[in-house]
Amino acid sequence: MTADIITDPVFYAVAVPAVLLMGVSKSGFGAGFGALATPLMAVALPVPQAAAIMLPLLAVMDAFGLAALWREADRSLLRLTLPAGLLGTALGTLSFGLLPTSTVAGIVGALTLLFLAQRQFFPPRAEAPPPPRWWGFGLGIAAGYTSFVAHAGGPPALAYLMPLKLRPLVFAGTTAVFFAAVNASKWIPYAWLGLIDLRNLTTSLLLMPLAPIGVWIGVRLARRVEPTLFYRLLSLGMLLTGVKLLWDGLRGWGA
Repeated sequence: MTADIITDPVFYAVAVPAVLLMGVSKSGFGAGFGALATPLMAVALPVPQAAAIMLPLLAVMDAFGLAALWREADRSLLRLTLPAGLLGTALGTLSFGLLPTSTVAGIVGALTLLFLAQRQFFPPRAEAPPPPRWWGFGLGIAAGYTSFVAHAGGPPALAYLMPLKLRPLVFAGTTAVFFAAVNASKWIPYAWLGLIDLRNLTTSLLLMPLAPIGVWIGVRLARRVEPTLFYRLLSLGMLLTGVKLLWDGLRGWGA
């Protein structure tokens, strides 16, 4: 009979920083770093199991993030992106198992790096109009889909939100509400796909105290960091995420 909790020390060596990283990301501060959490845990576990363990932790993080940032969210942006994100989770449910996780990771990583390269070498003009709404809807679908597969919805969401140059707290509140709703929509599909079991839930419970700590750290940082540095850190998070996801994709294709 298997243990009711994961005991591998290698798993906890990567899971503890992964949970803290996701908590900081859920506050909106360093949002690009959150997509690294599941790939980090996947060093010791299959990606679907890592995603299943992370889901209850995300529920706790979302609750703390909403309590701190609900009033800061941009409602007009949510009316555009949230239906798209929920559509993305539905597509993730229907296509689960059709595409290898490594393929999805590689695609997200490549697109993230292309977005950053475009902003670096062809920066938007100060008077440039905001991205079109259809682009926001499309990236919302991508965010919901990649969030369902590996909790890696941050890069597509940032690709739309960063050019809008929102105030840090508005950015944080909008992403907090968006991903709280997307994560809540995953519970029934994850259970239906057999990803939620006693071993994963008890492991999540053991890691649970780290969830509010990460969010608390991120909220405090978001309230104290000036916008220029805030967006530089987001870009750094996206760069590291893109490189890691692309590497995971290439490694999976070569296996």
